[in-house]
Amino acid sequence: MGAAHAARLVAEGARVVVADVLGEEGRALATELGPSAAFTPLDVTEPDSWAAALAHTQSTFGPLDVLVNNAGVGGGSSALLDITLADWQRVIDVNLTGTFLGMQAAVRAMAASGGGSIVNVSSIFGLRGMPVIHGYVAAKFASRGLAKSVALEVAGLGIRVNSVHPGMIVTPMTASRARDVLTIPLGRPGESDEVSQLVLFLASDESSYCTGAEFTVDGGVTAGVPLG
Repeated sequence: MGAAHAARLVAEGARVVVADVLGEEGRALATELGPSAAFTPLDVTEPDSWAAALAHTQSTFGPLDVLVNNAGVGGGSSALLDITLADWQRVIDVNLTGTFLGMQAAVRAMAASGGGSIVNVSSIFGLRGMPVIHGYVAAKFASRGLAKSVALEVAGLGIRVNSVHPGMIVTPMTASRARDVLTIPLGRPGESDEVSQLVLFLASDESSYCTGAEFTVDGGVTAGVPLG
């Protein structure tokens, strides 16, 4: 979904730095998006990588106004007793520690330039449980709580922090999950741009009174069980 978020923001006039550990793909996306986009390598689990990415962003486009924390890994499906510590730690490192480090770096930069908006892309599994993806659920719940606590701390600096919780979205990874559509009240999976429109809203001044909140884009899944 990160590519869709970047494309939507550029289309609305933002200057965007695509930051990713996948260099070839990230550079290709930035090139496709045109002169309003640039690429910088980023390993979200490394503080020095965040510092370098922020420095590149500021030298390329000026002060940081928005951070979209979108990096994430699924980690696979394993019963509780089958999860290795290494597998658990990898999911936590990327999905939670990476989000924490990004928020640290962004708050430092935004505080110096007068404020901004941080958008943490979480999941509906930051709102509800799910068997066999325990590390993912734990990280997404924690990143939701982190958004709330940081929002309270930095509100006085003019920085807003919110989280977005997508449900089933059409991606190559979800193409084989046709059965899951049966549990979606709207009867279909979401499109990436439907999430991106919400990210755009939270990044912009249109959401100037929104902070410390979670926003779902899930076709009604977390509302309950549909009739019929």
